[in-house]
Amino acid sequence: MRLELWLLFGSTLVLIAILAVRLSHRAGLPTLLAYMGIGLFLGEAGPIGLRFDNTELAEVLGLAALVLILAEGGITTNWRNVRPSVPAALAVSTLGTLISVVIVAVAVHWLLDMDWRLAFLLGAVLGPTDAAAVFSVLRRLPLPSRLVGLLEAESGFNDAPVVIVVVWLSTHSGMPNVAELAGIMIYELAAGGALGFLIGWLGAYALRRIALPASGLYPIAVLSLAIGSYGAAVLLHASGFMAVYVSALVLGNARLPHRPATRGFAEGIAWLAQIGLFVMLGLLASPEDLPAQIAPALVAGFVLLLVARPVSVLLSTAGFGLSLGEKAFASWAGLRGAVPIVLATIPMVEDVRGADRLFSIVFTIVVVFTLLQGPTLPLAARLCRLKGDQEARELDVEAAPLEELHADLLEVRVPRDSLLNGVEIFELRLPQGASITLIVRDGTSFVPGPTTALQAGDRMLVVTTAAVREATERRLRAVSRRGKLAGWFGETGT
Repeated sequence: MRLELWLLFGSTLVLIAILAVRLSHRAGLPTLLAYMGIGLFLGEAGPIGLRFDNTELAEVLGLAALVLILAEGGITTNWRNVRPSVPAALAVSTLGTLISVVIVAVAVHWLLDMDWRLAFLLGAVLGPTDAAAVFSVLRRLPLPSRLVGLLEAESGFNDAPVVIVVVWLSTHSGMPNVAELAGIMIYELAAGGALGFLIGWLGAYALRRIALPASGLYPIAVLSLAIGSYGAAVLLHASGFMAVYVSALVLGNARLPHRPATRGFAEGIAWLAQIGLFVMLGLLASPEDLPAQIAPALVAGFVLLLVARPVSVLLSTAGFGLSLGEKAFASWAGLRGAVPIVLATIPMVEDVRGADRLFSIVFTIVVVFTLLQGPTLPLAARLCRLKGDQEARELDVEAAPLEELHADLLEVRVPRDSLLNGVEIFELRLPQGASITLIVRDGTSFVPGPTTALQAGDRMLVVTTAAVREATERRLRAVSRRGKLAGWFGETGT
């Protein structure tokens, strides 16, 4: 096929995938179903008839896409929101995942007559929740920030331990040596997390002090640092997934120039990675093999959904102060997506007996239970009597460094539901050293006066010295959440 035809085909495919996002968003479904449907349509059983059966290439491309998706998840995660939930998330992603793996493995060994190695592989592959699916669905629901933080952090942390188990089981025959495997996991997770933090901290330190010639270079540098941490960790036999998530989390929450632009760039790259990943997995699947695995997939899926996930959440979150409703919702919201399917390619590459069957079962589980869980999450939130605890959306603040003046230029957008709407400039009471210099409203820019009232949709340019920048951002957030009397309500904007 000529280059121009490939370019036309690729751009058309991406545009169709973008339209599918809109449809899946309105239906409350993760976009992975639409993308995998496109892959099945293009595949050997569809009218296009493209054949793709290179499992080695699929594994490499799948892991690369997961690195990008995980990096975006770390960059766009607000540390202030997830910090209270990190201990519980670590417990769920380690102890909880281990409990889930054991329950699923024992159940499918007895119910489906699987040998122990394949049973534990199935349990391990189904262990991690999917970051892309969790982020795309849960961030649209009005849920308590503690619960959202728990589920987001869990989906970021639980890939790393499961990858270690799947690789070990795929490359070793027989039952695992628990002590040996535990030692490997502790080292790899600890080393990966420490290396990711170090690279993220050093990268943020450097980017704050180096004035790059173009704003578009900052997002590229941040994403490159996160991806580089994966490679560095793997070279040191540490967990690359833990390293990339931790480094991205550090970089995404550091005081860096052009943070919203960086988040937007990371989101765009992650969307491309998702489109390519899910379409590829749809191409890799063999539709003629799927019907025979529907019954085993339903058995394993319902064991995971109704037994393994609830028990693992209940036991691993004991002592963290979660209500019964929050635990019940966390059990139902453990969405599976691309990660289990990508992990299922590892046993195929290693020629594990029964790996093809394993892949078909996992693929079927992801499709069927995403259709079951995704649209029912709003209903589950209502049944669990969960409500959001944020009154207004976070402000979108862009920053550009003014190196010679030792100051920053902030661009602040007033959200539609923000209580900044109607507040006059003097009522903001910004700290000394900060000033609103320009407002853009309906395409027209003007210099505001002290009595100018802000309106939803306004874009403000705020010049602030470096010393009071944090205080300025806190004050703007406080007023956005609680209005001009935010201080009286105890709102500090943190």
